[in-house]
Amino acid sequence: MPSLKLKNQSGKEVGTVALSDDDFGRQPNVPVMHQVVTAQLAHRRAGTQSTKTRAEVSGGGKKPFKQKGTGNARQGSTRSPHFSGGGVALGPKPRKYSQKTPKRMIKIALQSALSDRANEGKVVVVDGWNFDAPKTSDAKAALAALGVSGRTLVVVKRNEINAIRSFRNLVDVQLIEVGELNAYDVLCNDYIVFTQASLPGAGKDGQ
Repeated sequence: MPSLKLKNQSGKEVGTVALSDDDFGRQPNVPVMHQVVTAQLAHRRAGTQSTKTRAEVSGGGKKPFKQKGTGNARQGSTRSPHFSGGGVALGPKPRKYSQKTPKRMIKIALQSALSDRANEGKVVVVDGWNFDAPKTSDAKAALAALGVSGRTLVVVKRNEINAIRSFRNLVDVQLIEVGELNAYDVLCNDYIVFTQASLPGAGKDGQ
């Protein structure tokens, strides 16, 4: 069972914390992570793009010129796709891009992403956030004391109001509630910072 040094908000070691083998000790499954992230990004697409076919463009009901005798190719409407102002042939229409992804696959992708960050030493666990009041400078100082730099994902509990308000204005910090943790956000950040309360697998035996 992997373990990490447990730190306080000032960056001092206060013990060790055991990590769940399921969540942090898995061999990263790259194909599953790729498929789940692709599906997640596809689900974010609005799919509202739309073009008009020749049937939807206004006008064009009158034949532009007579059928014979002009020397031109015969035409029935000025709204055909090859005319300027005409309809679009095979253009995009509103559609859903969502993909169905099994829950087990989503879980494996998250566990693989967390395990990958843990293998790189990019997972940090603090005993808790002790902000007396919301203050961005205190949050910035706490991350510096923990040795965290670059893009950082801070996983919080919903009731940690002072912590949420302290971290939310930092440019390189992404806040996420523990129930919203997903593979894409884990992979998009360099460091993942948990508290003991928000650590996945904290309620399992041996944690």
